[in-house]
Amino acid sequence: MALSDLFAVYAGVRAYTLIDGDQGFVFASQQELDSADALYRTAGQLQTVTFVACAIVFIAWFYWMRRDAEVLGPDRFRNGPGWAIGSWFIPLANLWLPYRVAVDMWGASTRLPADGEAYKVSFWPVNLWWGLFVITTLFNRYAGRSYQDAETLGEVRDAVLQVMAADVLDIAAAAAAVYFAVRLTAMQRLKATEGPYGSV
Repeated sequence: MALSDLFAVYAGVRAYTLIDGDQGFVFASQQELDSADALYRTAGQLQTVTFVACAIVFIAWFYWMRRDAEVLGPDRFRNGPGWAIGSWFIPLANLWLPYRVAVDMWGASTRLPADGEAYKVSFWPVNLWWGLFVITTLFNRYAGRSYQDAETLGEVRDAVLQVMAADVLDIAAAAAAVYFAVRLTAMQRLKATEGPYGSV
């Protein structure tokens, strides 16, 4: 996903540099304009295909992690494992429910201190991933609508800049998602192989 975003940023920069506000295209032939437009559209299509593929894989992983986490900490969950899939498809609620599932999984996958005493779990990887995901999702919608509604060359140029900013945010969100996934998977493996209690 991040690679497709990088390609989209490149295509956006190419389109952006051909536009000089409301003054029109500068030093660009029609062939260059058509080429930049075709590249920008291709980048958008690649992002869509990549997003769908990554979403399917991530949600499948999310479900497997939720199912495994229930074995490690059955008392940590408010809802059944099916919510690890269904929560992503409820409009508006999907900006919150998957986060609650992730928090429950993180808590269930965290080992306790060796003395068995409860302690405060750090959820910053979950919060970072989810915060970036929500911000990116909302900003992408805004930037996409701005691009669709743009009429003048100045508006197109501004919209392209917004879309590029959204793509950069998306790269950060993808990196945070990878970090969250790697950490959660490692936590579950450690708890499953070495038991629920950590070292003193």
